Amino acid sequence: MSELVPLLKKGDREAFNELVREYEKQVINIAYGMLSDREDALDAAQEVFVRVYKSIGTFKGQSSLATWIYRITSNICNDMLRKRQRTARTISIYPSDEEEKSPLSELADDRPTPEEALELTERQRAVREGIASLNPDFRAVITLCDIEGLSYEAAAAALSIPHGTVKSRLNRARNALKKKLSEKMELF
Repeated sequence: MSELVPLLKKGDREAFNELVREYEKQVINIAYGMLSDREDALDAAQEVFVRVYKSIGTFKGQSSLATWIYRITSNICNDMLRKRQRTARTISIYPSDEEEKSPLSELADDRPTPEEALELTERQRAVREGIASLNPDFRAVITLCDIEGLSYEAAAAALSIPHGTVKSRLNRARNALKKKLSEKMELF
């Protein structure tokens, strides 16, 4: 991907299209994990790539391109969360029909029995609700480290916080999530 940077800085549209193809799913997943709303996640992803396109000239290469994109994603999602708090919009914690069909919640090809499918759906819903109820800082580290699989260092760079802060927030986030999920132990 680093070979794309010079092309991107020259405004090469094909290089930009390749960048979008490479990072689109990760950006949407991170945004969804932080925002807990599919439409907002898609809006955030669009804004991320607009900002990447406009700001690629400022990319200095001090971090990887992926880390830079994840940092932009995190910043945009945090901005959206702040706006959401100001407008006090009500958000459903239950997935819409569209989300049920999304790649984020698809079941494996080896179809489980109806009972297993129901259990799995209930478990997924409980975890989604638990993550959505965490404060935004905890939600961000859980999404980046546990869902997207980023290292502590990459998450720290993406969130612009120290490595140790990622570790402590992740520990506290996992404990808070565990406590919330313990109320629904019958699912686990």
